[in-house]
Amino acid sequence: MTQAGYKGLKGKVCVVTGAAQGIGRGIATRLAQEGCSVIFADLKTADVESAAEAARAAGGRAASFTVDVTERSSVAGLVQYAAETFGALDVMFNNAGITHGCDFLDLHERDFDRVMRVNGLGVLFGIQEAAKQMISQGTGGKIVNTNSQAGKTAWPDYAGYCASKFVVSSLTQSGARALAKHRITVNSFAPGLARTPIWEVLEADAMAAGQIHERGEMVKEFEKGILLGRGQEPGEFGGIACYLASEDSDWITGQTIMIDGGMVFL
Repeated sequence: MTQAGYKGLKGKVCVVTGAAQGIGRGIATRLAQEGCSVIFADLKTADVESAAEAARAAGGRAASFTVDVTERSSVAGLVQYAAETFGALDVMFNNAGITHGCDFLDLHERDFDRVMRVNGLGVLFGIQEAAKQMISQGTGGKIVNTNSQAGKTAWPDYAGYCASKFVVSSLTQSGARALAKHRITVNSFAPGLARTPIWEVLEADAMAAGQIHERGEMVKEFEKGILLGRGQEPGEFGGIACYLASEDSDWITGQTIMIDGGMVFL
């Protein structure tokens, strides 16, 4: 186990959605390394179980759960499973997300609705169902949502995705105001260019639209706008995740913390 010294983190029961790969897997793995009991949750059953097994093999306490964040009953089942498996729910990471790119005038309501259901409605369900469990426990808790720099500045070719992340910003603030009386904090963190499979989807969409001509072209272009000179690896979000899950962040709520290497200034 690592010894980062995050106050009160060891022993926390954490749920991470979208944990089969990318940022979610990086966060869940780091939490397990820090001594948390972690539920790796994702729609991809085999992949999420593999991620949890890797955490267990490294000495962590981890279990997996197949969840569809667009269905309230599924999210409620996830929360119940966490409480039954590890005895409580202390921290909920609403990380699951999808993307879609196309010209603004070509954005179809079918694609807009699909992105909104996962990125927006999924976060609402995650906040609500986690909060119900935390309130019943009477011990407070932490809810952390994965946002994006796209939740602070919009791009015309990703209008649906950006809109969904603005929803995450709003739900973070609304949730913080609603749940403070229960000693539950609600925050989000906003990556910029994270080197995850989501960029493969973005580049595929851009190539189909004739906006780029080869793989890696979009990433290189975005990296030009990063002050620190490169995109981030999934594992590099573990620090902010542990901080927001620990007692060190008890006086922070309703905030979106930019973790983007200097892409967006607020």
